[in-house]
Amino acid sequence: MHPITPSYTPVAESALLLSLGDTIDESVNRQLMHLWQKTLQANIKGILEITPAFTTMLIQFDPILTDCQTITKRIQKLCRSLQDVESIGKTVDIPVCYGGRYGEDLSYVCMHTGLSQQEVISLHSKPSYLIYMIGFLPAFPYLGGMDERLFTPRLQNPRVRIPAGSVGIGGEQTGIYPVESPGGWQLIGRTPLMLFDPQTPEKSLYQAGDRIRFVPIDAAEYQRLSQENVEVQT
Repeated sequence: MHPITPSYTPVAESALLLSLGDTIDESVNRQLMHLWQKTLQANIKGILEITPAFTTMLIQFDPILTDCQTITKRIQKLCRSLQDVESIGKTVDIPVCYGGRYGEDLSYVCMHTGLSQQEVISLHSKPSYLIYMIGFLPAFPYLGGMDERLFTPRLQNPRVRIPAGSVGIGGEQTGIYPVESPGGWQLIGRTPLMLFDPQTPEKSLYQAGDRIRFVPIDAAEYQRLSQENVEVQT
């Protein structure tokens, strides 16, 4: 793998956008995640927050303490040590009860794809999905790696309320709604795990660069795990 060569674009007077291109690619994202971690570890003076995405990293800073040129020079030095990078994230298993009251659009996905419910569940739970970025909602993972046989259009009319933990398919992507919210993805299942707690946001189960693996469970197991979550919270 060749050393990464980012481009740098100043954003207003207090932010810098670093970019590795505009192609969503696992190897590119892996390099970005390494650079993100290296930049965090470097504790560069004046940097306030770093937000990674698919191929970009937004660096917000205090303009009194530093500037775009100084940050760019520091990051260019970090890039020289990133010639050969491997995956840095962990794999998180997410239990999912598919279909029925937990995934009301599973039947539509089956009709659209021509697959049986068991085939959809098997294909959806087989990959280890890379979390390219977190966005849209707190702890909402943008996942890569879904089988193209599962591609299904979003709803024509988005729902006003989607339960927390809902797992859905939207076009070529799949993801999890960590909190109750509106949304337009086809709901195929739900996890009983609490993926985001506003009281302890730092305790998220996963972050960008990690991987998610969906593990099918039945309704009885869903109820058992849900009760365990309630008991832990109380």
